[in-house]
Amino acid sequence: MARALELAALGEGSVNPNPLVGAVVVKDGVVVGEGYHKKYGGPHAEVFALEMAGEKAYGADIYVTLEPCSHYGKTPPCAKKIIEMGIKRCIVASLDPNPLVSGRGIKMLQDAGIEVVTGVMEREAKELNRVFMKYISEKKSYLFLKCGITLDGKIATKTGNSKWITNELAREKVQRLRNRYMGIMVGINTVLKDDPSLTARIENGRDPYRIVIDPKLEIPLESKIVNFEDGKSVIITSQENRESEKIKILEEKRVRVEYLEGDEFEVSEILKKTGELGIDGIILEGGSYLISKAFKENAIDGGEIFIAPKILGDSEAISFVRGFSVENIADGFELKNVKINSYGNNVSMEFYK
Repeated sequence: MARALELAALGEGSVNPNPLVGAVVVKDGVVVGEGYHKKYGGPHAEVFALEMAGEKAYGADIYVTLEPCSHYGKTPPCAKKIIEMGIKRCIVASLDPNPLVSGRGIKMLQDAGIEVVTGVMEREAKELNRVFMKYISEKKSYLFLKCGITLDGKIATKTGNSKWITNELAREKVQRLRNRYMGIMVGINTVLKDDPSLTARIENGRDPYRIVIDPKLEIPLESKIVNFEDGKSVIITSQENRESEKIKILEEKRVRVEYLEGDEFEVSEILKKTGELGIDGIILEGGSYLISKAFKENAIDGGEIFIAPKILGDSEAISFVRGFSVENIADGFELKNVKINSYGNNVSMEFYK
């Protein structure tokens, strides 16, 4: 199962909004087939593993990180393939929370006389598919915070200068994160100050959806995000702007415009809207207003805060969070399930709910 989980992780950035899945076929203690879900819409992990095993699959065991599917979607049901290939036993790490699958794949196998064992390395399998687990059960995007800060918690000087706080190794990790998640989200102030591209600069990578929270529709038409014309830029603005002439220009440039009520959006509303667009996971990259709002709403599912050994020492420099009023240390927001990572002379706190 550990090998199946290793294989599953190879699909990062290519299978969303499907789950990451790996499979290994074992006959008489020897691995005879293995595979993973490589691409959204493509064959599932079990298919690759069983086809590699061929005739050796008969009477063998198959280890799968997620319950085999039992329904016809973009591909035929994997449970049916497992039965047809004569597998004797199926070992499953985690059940699939998708109501189209949950429990049905296992029942199909058991009805065919195949022994099924569940819960093997279940925790690791669920951690690997955190994004999928939330998206499929709540229909909301998973929210992952990414920010780089100085030792005194600043993301920019008082003039707005922020390049570069973290080192090259930390920034390389950020590009991998951008490839892993389907969307990147920033507030309009970040666009106005930095005019970012919000792309994943990684070989054979995939650019995410670029999501801008812009209640007053302030985005400049010359900004980089507006002018990709690839259909992957999304502006979330107020219903009050629906008849604006700027909307027509944005749509001509293939920018997708979505609407919410009022001009103070709840983060949960935003994640519901992006979930409806089929975006299963989002990196929140700023600015401080949006990050603070997400913390206040307890809407952040996980994140990585990169810390550089720099001190600005300026009370007017921009903090990565602001607006909290806490009298007691015990009342502060505490990160959970923290892992410390090193990137040369930078460190990070990676955390999850």
